Amino acid sequence: MALAEILMLGRMLPIVETSLDADFTVHKVAAADVASLDPELCARVRAVAGGAHVPVNAELVDRLPALEIVANFGVGYDSVDARYCAEKGVCVTNTPDVLTEEVADTALGLLLMTAREFGAAERYLRAGRWTGGPYPLTRATLRGRKLGILGLGRIGKAIAARAEAFGLEIHYHGRSRQQGVAYTYHDSLEGLARACDTLMVVAPGGAETRGIVNAQVLKALGPEGIVINVGRGTVIDEAALITALQDGTILSAGLDVFEDEPRVPQALIDMDRVTLLPHVGSASRHTRDGMGRLVVDNLLSWFREGKPLTPVAETPFVKRG
Repeated sequence: MALAEILMLGRMLPIVETSLDADFTVHKVAAADVASLDPELCARVRAVAGGAHVPVNAELVDRLPALEIVANFGVGYDSVDARYCAEKGVCVTNTPDVLTEEVADTALGLLLMTAREFGAAERYLRAGRWTGGPYPLTRATLRGRKLGILGLGRIGKAIAARAEAFGLEIHYHGRSRQQGVAYTYHDSLEGLARACDTLMVVAPGGAETRGIVNAQVLKALGPEGIVINVGRGTVIDEAALITALQDGTILSAGLDVFEDEPRVPQALIDMDRVTLLPHVGSASRHTRDGMGRLVVDNLLSWFREGKPLTPVAETPFVKRG
């Protein structure tokens, strides 16, 4: 007998779909069909599984009176109105830890590519230009750089450990100073930028962080400044970033996330010294399968054991009801 009826928002990995089908009655709903859900189905749905592409907002939560849990695919869950879920007694889970190392690897790879212009250098070779002379010496290097991390959580700490091995001096900013952390803390983002020449953005999305890397922060970073973003695209004021790159306020940027994915501003695409990736921070089969298994395990634990495995901060429920 199925444990519960679940709404799956959009397509998910085969490992998730197959595993959920084994224990639940799963209703797969495309993003375009969410608005026209059958009210009788809505009354029976007790769980939602999905990722960032279909929002779980207050309107949807209100349409699901029996909803108990939202299992989010990804460590970031800004597509879920977790505060409203908390008010309604709905648990929200995400998939931390399993993607930490992969994203940290991506962050350092993106930093190397940006500072040393490896992407542009490869394009230079592929275009046959090497025969006409060597690729120009890069203006930037990691030697002597100070790395400021915005968001020293699990991923931020993993990035810091890797950056230390490269000889970078580590600074950080967050809502508060962390106990047991030896890195230099700054109580303002602008202060962090002023003290460093490289800004690593690992902060989550949402209203509180929207556009906090603004023109003032970029100006504080300085003309040798490099911005790397593996957090959420909304954390950076994208228009201000483009202007800062165009007028030389900062040197370059490496971005894995954008404000309006998958649409990337042409102005960024046209700048050869900017490194752009299509949100691939955790995109290996190994890591994505691990994230998928955690989505399933959260739902199984909730309906079999009465508790989630990885609830988010807004809904720290230890048991059903």
